[in-house]
Amino acid sequence: MRRPSRRTLWCVFLTAALFYCLAAVFLSVGHGFVMGDALARVQATEAALFSRDPHLSAIGFVFTPLTSLAQLPFVALSPLFPWLTHWGLSGAFMSALFMAGAVIMILGIGTDRGLPGWMSWGVTATFALNPMIVFYAANGMSEAPFLFFLCWAVRRLMRWMRTDDVHDLTACGVAFGLAYLTRYDAIAPAVAAGALVFVVTYRRAAGEPHRTHAALMDLVLVGAPGAVAFFVWALTSWLITGQAFQQFTSQYGNASILAQEGGAGESELLAAVEYSFGATLILGPALPVLIPIVAALAWRRRDGQVLVPLLLFGAVLGFQALSYASGSTFAFLRFYIAAIPLAAVLGMQIVAARGFPPSRRPGRHAVTDAPARAFPPGRHASRPVFGLPEAAMAGALCLLVTSVPLTAWGMTSQPMAVQEYALEEVLFPDPDDASAYNADQRRIAATFSTGRTMADYLDAMRLPRGAVLMDTVYGFAVAAASRYPDQFVVPSDRDFVRVLNRPAERGVKYILTVPNSGRGVSDAVNRRYPTIYENGAGIATLWLEMPNAGAGQPDWRIYRVLGAE
Repeated sequence: MRRPSRRTLWCVFLTAALFYCLAAVFLSVGHGFVMGDALARVQATEAALFSRDPHLSAIGFVFTPLTSLAQLPFVALSPLFPWLTHWGLSGAFMSALFMAGAVIMILGIGTDRGLPGWMSWGVTATFALNPMIVFYAANGMSEAPFLFFLCWAVRRLMRWMRTDDVHDLTACGVAFGLAYLTRYDAIAPAVAAGALVFVVTYRRAAGEPHRTHAALMDLVLVGAPGAVAFFVWALTSWLITGQAFQQFTSQYGNASILAQEGGAGESELLAAVEYSFGATLILGPALPVLIPIVAALAWRRRDGQVLVPLLLFGAVLGFQALSYASGSTFAFLRFYIAAIPLAAVLGMQIVAARGFPPSRRPGRHAVTDAPARAFPPGRHASRPVFGLPEAAMAGALCLLVTSVPLTAWGMTSQPMAVQEYALEEVLFPDPDDASAYNADQRRIAATFSTGRTMADYLDAMRLPRGAVLMDTVYGFAVAAASRYPDQFVVPSDRDFVRVLNRPAERGVKYILTVPNSGRGVSDAVNRRYPTIYENGAGIATLWLEMPNAGAGQPDWRIYRVLGAE
């Protein structure tokens, strides 16, 4: 395949980004379907710019920072275009751009391998139009940037297996460093990549002096950026909050949420394993066919490139399966999204690479002939691998095309896709369906609708700065939807504790409260005033109660502070 021009790549990127942005507007503005973690990041980013106490560390340390930092340019425009934060579109536009970048990476893997145009473009289309990919490109979650960096790392490491170019190895390491600043899951593929690079370099240097030093040097190149990101982020968090890993130790982190809502226990180990296997099959139904066939063909032709996607994407899937089996995370289908690019890349590896990928400076162990040989040729290397390569590619492409509707069907399963199955009601509404299942779908789609209503109510009161005290455990949806984020006193404000202790003296007029149960037990207002939701805790009187129309959200109560002017 003739390598696409820069103009063609830009057209593909912009087309994919526009499509994903339109999907984002359709879901959020058109139907109010917004994901909680995405909206929480929007609120945190907005707090860093427009809260009553704006500072960069307001983005928080529970999530890794890159997803919030990447949407700063969009949030900065929210005073002019309030809908960017009101509907969470700043995060959605960010994820749309990153997922469009992931599409370019998948296309680049096909062109690097010299595949025919119909194969490269066909596989890229099945990836770009996969409903799971479209959904997470359009909702502002961290899956899109994570997949971009992971696909970038896979592409550059696959190139390095052939080019032995230090630039490819360095780019792979940078991708892992940025991936870690997007999701903690990046540790697993970074470790897998480091092990692979060390072994490959060590074997390539057989018979050479200092082969161990050469392998260690390559290991440092691919591992140093991730290690630096790990230590710098942990150190920054510790210096500012006193906790190096708030995701695991903070009252707002995953460990606390699991304790409040319940996670998988030892008695559910088998069910957790079954779920992980099922989720992988939903997102990669072609994998049971592709993995053994591609692995066997790669073994015959000594094509070491196949190890890259299997180890890197596989490490992410294995890490998630292990985390869920150990009870440290939730049964979310999105955690297994790496199965989609894994299937796409394996489909491209059904035949041997042709030609030589672009390289700034091929190394001494570059493999200029096809197929690629990461290891010394074996006794099978000269045998014909596949008599009908076009038929093999067509078969792999058909498998990937068939996978798209299967994934769409799996996303409608309530047990397997608790965060996605409500999309069925959004895309194919049935107003005559009065079943409990359909009612649950509607409530999920309307999860944050009451938060927006509350924000509109408070905005209409035209309150001064710092007039409303609340925690963002649930209140992030209200703050993000408000046109006046500086009217809220939130935990990222450096004087939050002082205001919480003496709200009337500090100018607080209203306190936004949630029930002191479930996740509400971690709400700072409830921790300071345990009975405030029930009776005002002697410091406030009930002003308004607003029942919540969304799933998993509390009924709000606004209390007016006694003695407030």
